[in-house]
Amino acid sequence: MSLSLDIANLANAYAAGRLTPSSVLDEVYRRIALDGERPIWISLVPKEEALAKAASAPRGPLYGIPFAVKDNIDVLGMPTTCACPDFAYAADASAHVVTLLEAAGAVLIGKTNLDQFATGLNGTRSPYGVPASTFDPDYVSGGSSSGSAVAVAKGLVSFALGTDTAGSGRVPAAFNNIVGMKPTKGIVSTEGVVPACRTQDVVSIFALTVADAACVMDIVARFHDGDPFARRAPMPFAPGALPSRLRVGVPGGPLEFFGNTSYRSLYRSAVERIESLGAEIVPIDFAPFAEAARLLYAGPWVAERLAAIRYYALHHAKTMHATVRDIILGARSLTAVEAFDGIYELMRLCRVAEAEWTKMDVLLLPTAPTTYKIADMLDHPLELNSNLGLYTNFVNLMDLSALAVPAGIGADGLPFGVTLVSRAFADGLLATLGDRLHRTLPETKLGATETSLAATPPVAPRPRATVEIAVVGAHLTGQPLNSQLTERGARLLRACRTAPGYRLYALANTTPPKPGLVFDGSGAGCIEVEVWEMAESELGSFVALIPPPLGIGTLRLDDGSCVKGFICESYAVADAADITAHGGWRAWLGTRV
Repeated sequence: MSLSLDIANLANAYAAGRLTPSSVLDEVYRRIALDGERPIWISLVPKEEALAKAASAPRGPLYGIPFAVKDNIDVLGMPTTCACPDFAYAADASAHVVTLLEAAGAVLIGKTNLDQFATGLNGTRSPYGVPASTFDPDYVSGGSSSGSAVAVAKGLVSFALGTDTAGSGRVPAAFNNIVGMKPTKGIVSTEGVVPACRTQDVVSIFALTVADAACVMDIVARFHDGDPFARRAPMPFAPGALPSRLRVGVPGGPLEFFGNTSYRSLYRSAVERIESLGAEIVPIDFAPFAEAARLLYAGPWVAERLAAIRYYALHHAKTMHATVRDIILGARSLTAVEAFDGIYELMRLCRVAEAEWTKMDVLLLPTAPTTYKIADMLDHPLELNSNLGLYTNFVNLMDLSALAVPAGIGADGLPFGVTLVSRAFADGLLATLGDRLHRTLPETKLGATETSLAATPPVAPRPRATVEIAVVGAHLTGQPLNSQLTERGARLLRACRTAPGYRLYALANTTPPKPGLVFDGSGAGCIEVEVWEMAESELGSFVALIPPPLGIGTLRLDDGSCVKGFICESYAVADAADITAHGGWRAWLGTRV
């Protein structure tokens, strides 16, 4: 079955009735059985359990889309191992990002292999086996998010979550001909993720296309008040229009490729292709970025790796991978003075780099300068791994956004990738540019599959002038007035609930039947709502359709955030039935059948 798992293909097939989530999961588990569980997977969701979840999945924007998560990300009821069996524990809750994806209808398939404790860029540091490049089994897959990248590249899932501290969401993408989106720190919550360096970690997204990665990013880029490292983005994530004058920085001096002439040639080609899109190529001084990259495995950030798992590392060191153990325990000799010295040096380099950012909008770099055979990596684990991070290590330290995209196949048959880097919160700009750059390649396949990039839809820039609207009754998905949203191009963002203090009533004599949501401060609240995003230009015509006693006001949600949404004037509920105890309009409708 030559089924492409790209999100657009599955969504279209579901809408047309050509496929069902159960038929897609049958194919996913067939492929996994043929490929074998190890070394890509650490644990799989049993097929019957996945099918049951698919059958009850919300019909959100990721309805029926199979995905995987790196095994340092918690999933309720599944072990989290960080590729260290003795460390494993059963998660009592799913990570915030997993909860958001499942609420959007995505179906989890399993948890993937990684460099132990997310320490490495090569993928060889795991007792569960060594995932290899999908293009040559002798070569590394890249790490630390090795299994996630390989699962996507092989067409076993539509997308996968990784984590990225030093390039773990980008290097494996490059080595497997897929897309790796590394968001701005804090805009995707890391709550429920075992940290490597908590101040630098992000959850990353692997996908076959930039459009797919952007679709997932739409769902997960949500501020989480319970995460102390979460940040509010100035605007919601959306692929944005490119500036009329796009300045792309490239290092002015010679770049290091460690003798890989194929990668050198493919990078030059990428510069030429982005210039063909109308970009102005600007030479910049790469020195402050390179110096910042060298800081990652010095001072504060090695100590932070030890802080993340200090009790385990100090008391169970013999159970750890030898290379990982030596790196993490090496921090024991660091002093607080050295840690502060490292922070001060990073701040100095960030200030120096500001002069370079005045010259450019985006920095274009090789994702990795070369690749290595697994045998060579095992013989020289520190030196060769360090080489792989030459163009990635600085990005999180300097609070930058990044997107890795495929950039061709070398004469040796191995993929090459480039990374677009920009300032914090430029994720939407990078999505638009990255997709266009990817599509300048000659006929190209997605990952190691047979699906052509040309057969998939491109990223569509969206206007940022939008408003979020919470709906509670007849405008919910599947209800009679939902078309008033979809006809205006509104997009379902998430399903959630109101804060306490609200009551829900079944209004009398309304066509179609509608509920009324009232805040009186004493109601149980926790009423089901859907939050939709609508262009501000469409809001007026939508509000004009709302009859009294309903209107648009401000609702407080159970996560503490506030959005515009449907409210009801209190006079209208005097004789109405209080249906708050049912938890939502759809639940109450179900009792009337």
